[in-house]
Amino acid sequence: MNLKRVFKKFFTYFSVALILSIFLSFLYVFFPNLPDSFDNRLRDYLFTIRGEIANNNSVIIIDIDEKSLQELGQWPWSRDKVSKILNNLTKSNVGLIGMDIVFAEEDNSSPHKVFEKYNIQKENIPNYDLEFAKTIANTPTILGYQFEFEKNSKYINKKAPQIPAIFIEKNKKLGQRYLLEAEGTILNIPLLQDNSYSSGFFNNIPDDSGTIRSVPLIISYNDMIYPSLALETIRILSDSKRVYINYDDEGVTNITMNDIVIPTDRHGRILVNFRGKERNFKYFSALDIYNNNFNKNEIKGRIALVGTSAAGLLDLRATPFESIYPGVEVHANVIDNIIEGDFIYKASWIDGANIAIIFFLSIIVIFLITYTPFWLTPIISIFLIFITTTFIYQILFKYGIVLNIFFPLFTIISASILATLFDYFYAIKKEEAIKEKFASKVSKEVMDRLLKDMDSNKFQAMEKEVTIFFSDIRGFTKISEEMDDAKNLITYLNKYMEPMSNIIVKYQGTIDKYIGDAIMAYWNAPADVENHADKAVQASLEQINELSFLNKKLKEKNLPLIDIGIGINTGLAIVGEMGSIGRSDYTVIGDAINLGARLESLCKYYDSRLNISNFTKKELKEKYIFRFLDKVKVKGKDEAVEIWQVIAKGKVHNALIEELESYHNAIKLYKETNFKEALVRFKILENNEKKTNKNIYKIYIERCEEFIISPPENFDGIYEHITKG
Repeated sequence: MNLKRVFKKFFTYFSVALILSIFLSFLYVFFPNLPDSFDNRLRDYLFTIRGEIANNNSVIIIDIDEKSLQELGQWPWSRDKVSKILNNLTKSNVGLIGMDIVFAEEDNSSPHKVFEKYNIQKENIPNYDLEFAKTIANTPTILGYQFEFEKNSKYINKKAPQIPAIFIEKNKKLGQRYLLEAEGTILNIPLLQDNSYSSGFFNNIPDDSGTIRSVPLIISYNDMIYPSLALETIRILSDSKRVYINYDDEGVTNITMNDIVIPTDRHGRILVNFRGKERNFKYFSALDIYNNNFNKNEIKGRIALVGTSAAGLLDLRATPFESIYPGVEVHANVIDNIIEGDFIYKASWIDGANIAIIFFLSIIVIFLITYTPFWLTPIISIFLIFITTTFIYQILFKYGIVLNIFFPLFTIISASILATLFDYFYAIKKEEAIKEKFASKVSKEVMDRLLKDMDSNKFQAMEKEVTIFFSDIRGFTKISEEMDDAKNLITYLNKYMEPMSNIIVKYQGTIDKYIGDAIMAYWNAPADVENHADKAVQASLEQINELSFLNKKLKEKNLPLIDIGIGINTGLAIVGEMGSIGRSDYTVIGDAINLGARLESLCKYYDSRLNISNFTKKELKEKYIFRFLDKVKVKGKDEAVEIWQVIAKGKVHNALIEELESYHNAIKLYKETNFKEALVRFKILENNEKKTNKNIYKIYIERCEEFIISPPENFDGIYEHITKG
């Protein structure tokens, strides 16, 4: 294959891959939210494929479930019931209690509230809120609360909780605002809030698709930073007094406290590495805790999150695993992620990595599809999608790095389509080029085979066996002199060239060139032609037959009649695209071609219309009528060649058969140096009025007479031609 053409094709497809990569990178950088929904859904499938994994059993959930509501009454319960639950947990040596509930109003069921309502004055009336506040103060309880992000919410208040820790923002540049910013709070009543050691917000904010995939660990309110329930739980357990929020140019990178490093996104949110479906963590019914009906060893030292799975209390969320998932278990997953340290996160360099993957896949896909068969395209695309998805899966769950899924898969699909389209248009262009080059030279069958195998090496220069054909009009110089002008001569010549060319194409030959009144053609290149020697001979015989019809028409118009000579040889030749840069042609060169030309030029000498070499005769499969003409050395060749005249195909009349038998007997005598007897035979043939060849008998009569007078030494029957014709 031409190196320039190879380089041009490589450069074209590389440019296509580059343009596609730049376009997709542009979408990734400037329209990041456009495919987020698809990307998130695809990642959800990876979670589903991974399946459930075990948590470290540090977190349990105290569930205000349907059973508890049926026995203890509708929510909200009186605070004495909640106090009893907290006390029972504390007596079981629970490690820490986190409340995924906010007590934003006083307990109207408390006896003291009832007495106040009816203006009854009595001492020592139970105050459930006060008792609950004392319970909170005397148990390892972290209260929960909620931030509000709507300015006009009817529940909003401007107070903020007190957090016994310092939050420090490191490397934050002036004007950077990446954290979620709240407009207000929904806090516990002051009596409870003031008696708690600490508290954390429990906002679970779904993405645009309504699914919880990330949870804010910190929220900004009135230029102060507040921790989530999960983060505050870990801070208290690790006894950290300082929490560092670390920034880079893209926003928050991580949150650190003591030796704990929690990677986050730029907004301070943790991507939740969900352990599985609902109830992956150990659940205890709140009723069982209230009734002290549980195994205390399963509580001891653990973090207990109090929340609800009851549908009526509206704390159900959608997660990658299922659409109905208790909000309290989301916090359990976050705490477990931090304790185990198996985070999933988007690193600060992830955008660069995603863009690099886009470029890599674009180039790989386009070149793989371009340089492989068309039927492999879907297989390659599916294989690359599988490999890429597997790679992203491994990176996600083995190293915790969240790579974009949508853009790599979209790159594979779009690159596959683009490469297929370019291959299609390239094939059309190549097909048109082949048609333009060979449409007037080869048969439809040969053309179809070339088009089927366009990407093969058939046009590359190579050594190949071909059958070469030369034909020439006898006495054309005299004919051209008789014509009155050039236009008439061209018209006359075309009357001959057109049917002769059509016959060559009909027999799957390739016309190489027209040399004045001569035609050069060959068989078995560029496409393989079965029995190419036979097809060349059959085409030649049909041309000779067609010539008789043409001459009748020429005679009717008083135009010169045409006689031709044809030379055919079979042998190895160099075939392929040859010429200079920008101007080349597909042709054949070599000794086999030169011999074909010599055979044609000797037609007049031997009074033959169709000469073939012994090399061609050897390859013929069909039956023909042959006349041996000579064994010669033509000018420019040392090897002797047998020249045979092809008279016809199949059967002929008996007179010709008898003449040929007598002739070949005479030739046999001539080769055996029995020149006298051979001379007698040749003279008999010469005197035959129905002889089919004028010159051949004269040639051998002259040679026999010469050899009788001067017998040759070491006679081998070879005659050397010292001229071309």
